[in-house]
Amino acid sequence: MNTPPDTIEHRFNAVVRGRTEVSLRITVLGTGYLGATHAACMAELGFEVIGMDVDAAKVDALSEGRIPFFEPDLEPLLRKHVDSGRLRFTTSYDEVADFGDVHFVCVGTPQRKGEFAADMVHVDSVIDGLAPKLTRECLIVGKSTVPVGSAARLADKIAAASPAADVVELAWNPEFLREGHAVDDTLKPDRLVIGVRSAAAEATLRQVYAEPIAAGTPFLVADFATAELVKVAANAFLATKISFINAMAEVCEQAGADVTMLADALGHDARIGRKFLNAGIGFGGGCLPKDIRAFMARAGELGADQALTFLREVDAINMRSRTRAVEVARASCDGSFIGKRIAVLGAAFKPNSDDIRDSPALNIAGQIQLQGGQVTVYDPKAADNARKLFPTLDYSSSVTEACQGAHLVLHLTEWQEFRDLDPAVLGTVVANRRIIDGRNSLDVRRWKDAGWTYRGLGR
Repeated sequence: MNTPPDTIEHRFNAVVRGRTEVSLRITVLGTGYLGATHAACMAELGFEVIGMDVDAAKVDALSEGRIPFFEPDLEPLLRKHVDSGRLRFTTSYDEVADFGDVHFVCVGTPQRKGEFAADMVHVDSVIDGLAPKLTRECLIVGKSTVPVGSAARLADKIAAASPAADVVELAWNPEFLREGHAVDDTLKPDRLVIGVRSAAAEATLRQVYAEPIAAGTPFLVADFATAELVKVAANAFLATKISFINAMAEVCEQAGADVTMLADALGHDARIGRKFLNAGIGFGGGCLPKDIRAFMARAGELGADQALTFLREVDAINMRSRTRAVEVARASCDGSFIGKRIAVLGAAFKPNSDDIRDSPALNIAGQIQLQGGQVTVYDPKAADNARKLFPTLDYSSSVTEACQGAHLVLHLTEWQEFRDLDPAVLGTVVANRRIIDGRNSLDVRRWKDAGWTYRGLGR
């Protein structure tokens, strides 16, 4: 009997009970937030996986089942597959190239220093390290958020550098992870978008994502440029929606209206929807701010800069929301922070995360401290990260400790712990029962009934 050829196409043909056989071998290059999540979830889908990173300390930690950040449900999942042997980690490009049939590129594209543009140094470094090692058929799949046109450029680079260029292909498959929900977003995505140049690459990715496709996830096949644009266009739209409602909050304050009721009314319009219409201190994190700036920069390079000028105002409104929160807080302290104790609830840019990148909460806390306030911050998960970036702020291990003797409490990250607080109990430890709800998510009636002076932004 003839033995079937050991080719990528052969391995991708067998699916057992809706799950791809473990003979499919996947690598994930870059083991930060995106990469560690993707590696663990690919193992959960039944694949044998190697995660690769140039940071040996990170590889050692992951190999022990530990992740250097907080993401619900991720560490137990990673540990499960490290312990089973289905998932392992390395620092070797040679090992990755020899092992993998599909190589996912999951490194970051931060904002370039002094510019709006995305810094592609990490993506290029991965391609430069991997391509010369590829001596057999495989598919490289970019998941990083990149400027439109990057995939075509990288495909040319791979073709020039790989010894097996004729059978090495590139595809682009943008990620749509929400911090705090990354595991579910990977295993049960709301859509899968791929940019490919061949039917073979499409077939390969259909096999990789066989399980979510079988569960009904839409699978959209596009060209490179469209696939690259989907992520940044989505983030630009969401950022615009957030800044729109924050602009309306400014108008509401001047007109004596309630922005929360306005958002509810707008949200009933099916063309608009209620999601991302929560007025407050604006957006932050490692995606939306830098992605809309990189989008503007790339549009300028393409000669389409006029098309995205509105994003400059979106960015400006977002930053102004933080300044407005400081102004409201100062007014609540009788016009000056000097000699006042301010409790800040929240440091992460969003709940269920320890990510403090471009955190509105920390930005506001820092501004208040610079204006003379004695600021104490509490966050359930992000305090250690915040302490490294803002070492001059004070940090507490509990809400009660942070609020001890406070003249003003600021609710700036909508953790469930804060929403569940008993305002009557908290009122016994503060100097003044005054709270500013920077996320408009607390129960207004409960706080007022407990004797607090409540102020929401735009209300």
